[in-house]
Amino acid sequence: MIEAKTQTIASLEDVPKPRFRHLLGIEPLEAWEIWSFLHAAAFFKRHLQTNSQPPIPSPLNGKSLVTLFYEPSTRTRTSFEMAARKLGMSVTHIAVAAASVVKGESLKDTVLTLYALGYDAFVIRHSHSGAPHFVARVLEERAQQVNGKVPSVLNAGDGMHEHPTQALLDLLTIWEVFGHIEGLKVAFVGDILHSRVARSGMWALLKLGAEVRFVGPPTMVPDEFASFGVRICRTLPEAIHDADVVYLLRLQLERQQAGLFPSINEYHRLFGMDLRKLQELCPQALVMHPGPMNRGVEIASDLADSDKARILDQVTNGVAVRMAVLWLLLSE
Repeated sequence: MIEAKTQTIASLEDVPKPRFRHLLGIEPLEAWEIWSFLHAAAFFKRHLQTNSQPPIPSPLNGKSLVTLFYEPSTRTRTSFEMAARKLGMSVTHIAVAAASVVKGESLKDTVLTLYALGYDAFVIRHSHSGAPHFVARVLEERAQQVNGKVPSVLNAGDGMHEHPTQALLDLLTIWEVFGHIEGLKVAFVGDILHSRVARSGMWALLKLGAEVRFVGPPTMVPDEFASFGVRICRTLPEAIHDADVVYLLRLQLERQQAGLFPSINEYHRLFGMDLRKLQELCPQALVMHPGPMNRGVEIASDLADSDKARILDQVTNGVAVRMAVLWLLLSE
């Protein structure tokens, strides 16, 4: 097994493959599997940044991927599609608004139709937690019926549950800056209750030995998370004063209508970040955000555009991480 160190790997063949055919969440993974994804992603990032790297072993030429997004996406969908194409895969995007779904076709029937067409991998985003797990079960049952191969299912975000590749690209970004994960202090700020990014990030960071803190409006930070080993904070200074990473979550503005916080201005005053506040409270920290940003709400433009922010690095790392996930799950 690859040690969780900063050394680079010479070959993808040195990376142990995960136990699962699918990537449905971070919670079921062991630490070594997370490190496998990170080491493979680091390999692919080096490969993308220079022409002197050797060819990718066992490219995925001839394999096919379909993206099935029931919610809007820019970063996740496009980086999955770019990653697949760089590995030699063919890619199909199903525009749900223009598909048979609008005629009443169920998720199950859509998936079975795509399975009959012969896709090797399904990338799915859905508003219902557990939808990718349902898709994986449907595909496994159908493959058993016809004695066929089970395609891989990759969770691109399911409701409030998980967003595993976001957690992996966040880990890669942090690892590149600090050279390690264990012992770091990472504070997630904002709407924890509804955030699949925070949940996947929590599992990933805790498994690799980091300290995780949650802070936000009390209505959005359930105390139950403490049972997983998270430190629940009630004020921003408490959460971030010695943090290595401040992770600002997108505020879903529809939550205000549900009465979960009084106003945008109040939220920004208590939990929003600008460059001055960062310099006063935690000048040592780097800042991350999953996108899309609400500038002037959870993050001010002067901070988002500063060298303290790693937001565009996260986007860049998304391609390498998704190449790693596809290669580890699909290569022979």
